[in-house]
Amino acid sequence: MNAAALASLLPVAPRPAAEERLSSWLSRVAGIYGLSASALLDHFGLAGVSPLTLEQDLSAGQGALIAARAGLSASTIDAMTFATLAPHARVMIAPSARYFCPLCAQTPAIGRKDAALPWTFWCSVHGVRLRGRDKRPMQSFLPESVLERLDPLARRGVARLAAWAEERDAVGEIDPPVPELLRFLTTPYRRPSPPSLAEQPRLSLEARRANHAFLTRPIVRQALLVAAPEYDRFAPVLAKPVRPGLAALACGSLLQNYALAVGVARLTENPVEHAAAALAAADAEGETNLRRILRTWPSATRRRIGVELRRLTDAQPAGKAPRRRRLQRSSINYARVPQISARLVP
Repeated sequence: MNAAALASLLPVAPRPAAEERLSSWLSRVAGIYGLSASALLDHFGLAGVSPLTLEQDLSAGQGALIAARAGLSASTIDAMTFATLAPHARVMIAPSARYFCPLCAQTPAIGRKDAALPWTFWCSVHGVRLRGRDKRPMQSFLPESVLERLDPLARRGVARLAAWAEERDAVGEIDPPVPELLRFLTTPYRRPSPPSLAEQPRLSLEARRANHAFLTRPIVRQALLVAAPEYDRFAPVLAKPVRPGLAALACGSLLQNYALAVGVARLTENPVEHAAAALAAADAEGETNLRRILRTWPSATRRRIGVELRRLTDAQPAGKAPRRRRLQRSSINYARVPQISARLVP
């Protein structure tokens, strides 16, 4: 290293932590010198470039410049970026952590890459289950026994979503791509309806009058509720609807994205059975919505869905509606919640 290179080195530059993202590391380095991350980049000769932009689209020259100033290798700098994500998936990267690891909270200045992605439900460093931004554990929504049953599915869904994001998703002749699976899951299969008896809390007559708006508010009913009936059973009623398509992941809560991962896994493993089940449970308007989405699916898969739907329909006695699950009251004690609509969304 020549004298000029030595003179440009920062006196102190901590090494990146495990899975740390570039914007987090730059902020930590800048804090040592009482600077902002943007001011540090100005010092590096990268004026006008934001850390969030760099970690999504870092050029070789920019990476080499930062590495030279910090005394690190260019590959170390590149490893802190989201270079492995395809451009179509980078919209999923959150500016800050989406979810909360109770152990990572002991070093809050360190932001990890996986915490910025919507399909991460376990900390890559500590292996513990992540929590939502409100720090509520998943067990407060789904019982541990249900989580144990769903976790293998969620992990398979995560693998499929990650493969899609990195353009490693091998779509077969009968396998719809991830965006189409998400469009199907987020399509209404029934018309909006107020909370059912199973979703309504036990309230006194006075409380029911006070919360009339909640009890009569129409809720969007999407195919996700059929593909992930556990989510339909346990999720707070106002939290059930998600945004359409890929926006469901980009803007979803921890609970919603966990359910979407489960739904993606089930549709990946058996698209025929679950798509037919949604069609069988749909009303006329919902069936039209779902069939519109299915037009983009492989023709061989659509034919098999039609056969399975006829089997489900023929299995029902004439004039009898499909059997519905036994009604169970919500486990949430809404009577203790003064403002129901403000507290139900996780």
